[in-house]
Amino acid sequence: QVQLVESGGGSVQTGGSLRLSCAASDTTYSSSFIAWFRQAPGKEREGVAVFSTRDGSTYYTDSVKGRFTISQDSAKKMVYLQMNSLKPEDTAMYYCAARFVGGNLFREDNYNSWGQGTQVTVSS
Repeated sequence: QVQLVESGGGSVQTGGSLRLSCAASDTTYSSSFIAWFRQAPGKEREGVAVFSTRDGSTYYTDSVKGRFTISQDSAKKMVYLQMNSLKPEDTAMYYCAARFVGGNLFREDNYNSWGQGTQVTVSS
């Protein structure tokens, strides 16, 4: 049963923008936190942005603050990641994660549901 489906990835030049979308099933959207992670070739998966479905709080890793915005459409059970001022170092596979189990919001081990990912490539 597919619970998270990402879309919106693509190739852009430095300074460009993309909006990623994550469609969640009913049970998955009940997760207290939904997050976006990314993984570049040869690197560990890192947490990028987290959204609290309970109070709308948002959290970002330092490297994307001021450039990325995570948001939701609760009626559609969608979570978005608006990415502006993209840099080559943002190139990675981006994953949506849910079913947070507790602990550090930016650790992949603390999420039990993952999408298949969507590729983002930023060229210089």
